Amino acid sequence: MKTMKQTIIAGLAVAAIALPNTVLAEPKVEVLHWWTSGGESKAVKSLMNEFKANGGTWTDMPVAGGGGDAAMTALKARVLSGNPPTAVQLKGPSIQEWAEEGALGDLNDVGVAEKWDAVLPVQIANVMKYKGRYVATPVNVHRVDWMWANPKVLAKAGVSVPSTWAEFNAAADKLKSMGITPLAHGGQSWQDATVFETVVLGLGGNAFYKKALMDLDMKALNSPTMIKVFDQMRRLRGYVDKNFSGRDWNLATAMVMKGEAAFQIMGDWAKGEFLAAGKKPGTDFLCAPTPGKGYLFNVDSFAMFNVKGKDNLAGQKLLAKLIVGKGFQKTFNLIKGSIPARLGVPMGEFEYCAHKSAYDMEVTSQIGGLLPSYAHGMALRGAQAGAITDVVTKHFNSNMSSADAAKAVAKAVKQSL
Repeated sequence: MKTMKQTIIAGLAVAAIALPNTVLAEPKVEVLHWWTSGGESKAVKSLMNEFKANGGTWTDMPVAGGGGDAAMTALKARVLSGNPPTAVQLKGPSIQEWAEEGALGDLNDVGVAEKWDAVLPVQIANVMKYKGRYVATPVNVHRVDWMWANPKVLAKAGVSVPSTWAEFNAAADKLKSMGITPLAHGGQSWQDATVFETVVLGLGGNAFYKKALMDLDMKALNSPTMIKVFDQMRRLRGYVDKNFSGRDWNLATAMVMKGEAAFQIMGDWAKGEFLAAGKKPGTDFLCAPTPGKGYLFNVDSFAMFNVKGKDNLAGQKLLAKLIVGKGFQKTFNLIKGSIPARLGVPMGEFEYCAHKSAYDMEVTSQIGGLLPSYAHGMALRGAQAGAITDVVTKHFNSNMSSADAAKAVAKAVKQSL
């Protein structure tokens, strides 16, 4: 039986044979991504426009749904059929997994020429490399552990943005008693995982988060602290509305925007939705880290897959150069709600939430609190992350006890290793 690696390489070889020898005069890319909401779509168009302005031809391949899960399913089908896209939104350990399969192209010549080692934080640069060579390009840095709020709704209830989970529960109880939905949430597994990891960070602290969701320490996974985390998740389940199941994250953001809910726990791509709607931070919406002293990061990036043809290869190199360039890093992140991955990008035009994010990233990096998001594919490989998320979602949507959930997480992770 062929291994996955053999199947993928064979498929790529077939694709190479099937391509014509015609050399096009301009760089060309087909870009697979999952940026389909209002703010995200506007942000990716900024990259598309810059690519076209530099003489390139862009074919867009957006795949909505699942926080990227649907896009990864489409990617696997394309690669196994021998017809991979030229550029794919990819991140974290997934970059390493595809590189191990021999499916990624080499961007190191671009990285050296553009001095990426000098302009990218070492933690981010390392994620973009395989065996010391660049195979992907970072677009941004998203903070995941954000809490978004509608100030008018909070004022109506006489509550403020909480700094502890106990304060959140007290505020939520008051909001609920007034008939206001405390927490806007979408019942999708990746959204459940997003909330879960912020609770792990807030109740367990930075060291516990690392042990549980990075090192996969069995004692931490099945511990009294993890039971408390699931207790808090049960409380949060009582603060969402009855129609939460299957709701997309941007629709939950819209609930806060419209005053239909008080809070949302979501990464700062939610800010992109507020900004796209013309809302102003501090006036129309509030941003604050979820309780805790850490910073959960999610770095979006593009990996370039093995393709043939001078036009495709030229397109990959041009796209990679533009992505890490100062101009795109500024323009894209102003729209997207994230902050630049590249160092030295002027932040004067960025608003309060972005400045807060940049400041906190620098501070937490000095105290061991700059941590990769497990829920967004930065901390763990797919099998282990999926094992944890399956239990989190099952617990959130059932009467499973917190103690049983902690045991189930440890067992699921052990079986996935």
